[in-house]
Amino acid sequence: MEEKQTDNKKEIVVKIEHLCKNYKMFSRKKDRLIETLIPSLNRHQVFKALDDFSLEIKKGEVLGILGKNGAGKSTLLKMITGVVTQSSGTMEIKGKISSLLELGAAFNMDLTGMENIYQHGQVMGLTKEEIEKRKPEIIQFADIGDHIYQPVKTYSSGMFARLAFACAINVDPDILIVDEVLSVGDMAFQLKCFKKFEQLKKKDKTIIFVTHSINDVLNNCTRTIIMNDGKKIFDGGVKDGVENYKKLITGMLKQQELNPEKSNKTEEKTDAILGVNDESIEWKKYFTINPDVIKYGNGEAEIIDFGIFNTKGEPTCIIDSQEEIIVKLKAKFNADIECPIFSMTIKDFYGKEICGTNTNFLNYYTGKCKKGERYVCEFKQKFQLAPGKYTLSLSSTRYDYNGEIVVLNRNYDLMIFEVMSSKKFVGYYNLDTEAYVTKIDN
Repeated sequence: MEEKQTDNKKEIVVKIEHLCKNYKMFSRKKDRLIETLIPSLNRHQVFKALDDFSLEIKKGEVLGILGKNGAGKSTLLKMITGVVTQSSGTMEIKGKISSLLELGAAFNMDLTGMENIYQHGQVMGLTKEEIEKRKPEIIQFADIGDHIYQPVKTYSSGMFARLAFACAINVDPDILIVDEVLSVGDMAFQLKCFKKFEQLKKKDKTIIFVTHSINDVLNNCTRTIIMNDGKKIFDGGVKDGVENYKKLITGMLKQQELNPEKSNKTEEKTDAILGVNDESIEWKKYFTINPDVIKYGNGEAEIIDFGIFNTKGEPTCIIDSQEEIIVKLKAKFNADIECPIFSMTIKDFYGKEICGTNTNFLNYYTGKCKKGERYVCEFKQKFQLAPGKYTLSLSSTRYDYNGEIVVLNRNYDLMIFEVMSSKKFVGYYNLDTEAYVTKIDN
């Protein structure tokens, strides 16, 4: 019996060498016209969407591509699919590609869903017999009922995404390219899509996957690359890739962590470990601040800095639900306050309060804080939340002589963070349950 190929011996299906994609950038419209008429007059600047990019992808790999907006991820996928041509470099592709870059790009909005199934199949090079064979599966996967016989222009965005995805994924591709399209459908449809991914993986198909969902990368990919400014800055395992991406987002990624062989042996001093009393370091610069934050209070105190940190003291805005983290806030007092209360609240992106606490609930006596003094409050815990994006609210309050709450400084939806989880569960919060099943002898 023939042994299964090892990863090292598997066929390379995508080989990219020194790929570059340059775009001309003109500051004025007339500069473009002048250069068109007189090519010898250089009136443009060059934007490098891809810069000396090299990559090999083997058959059966599920490659997750991570990077901030503008890193060049979508440009790379468009070049692999042939939508965009390179400025220089070479690229070799083996096998049939089906892409989910722009859902329904080959659709005619005036035709019915059924008619578009045939049109899409023809664009993908399928014969009429092959289309007929796959049609029942496409209809079942899309699951849009009798709307399949109505013009596509009458569809909702969710129905359109279902049909387009069903068409793209059911043409038996050798290489499937997915770019941030699963966010369109509902949870049930997304689950169906990922089950289809699992089927393709078992068939040793190659999947190239771009997403901002760290959890999707952890659960579905076998390898990760990170792109930044059109370059590949990391290529390796999924967990290491996610850790480096977390550091990239907060600006803490150091060159020696990506290329240890190129870094000097002396340890570079960094402000990654943020001291509580170090006034020279601003924490909030490492995080995504909500521009629409709601602030109010009587001004007797103000929250001047804040952040989320791991146990090493490094800022992090992408949190593993199984790891302990610390929420810090720094407050300055503009009046003498007896036993101020510090609080934190977490909301989902729909504005629903998920959980929260404060120093009063925790029976922590903060003492008397005098005018001009500064204090740091730390909340240490695990955020065992469902994967997704959340907002963090921070505030400082006190009780008056009548036992009523007085708001000193409240900041609703102050910063944005993301939770990832390797454990599956239902609802908002992971109960961290252990289950045991024991057979009872008759």
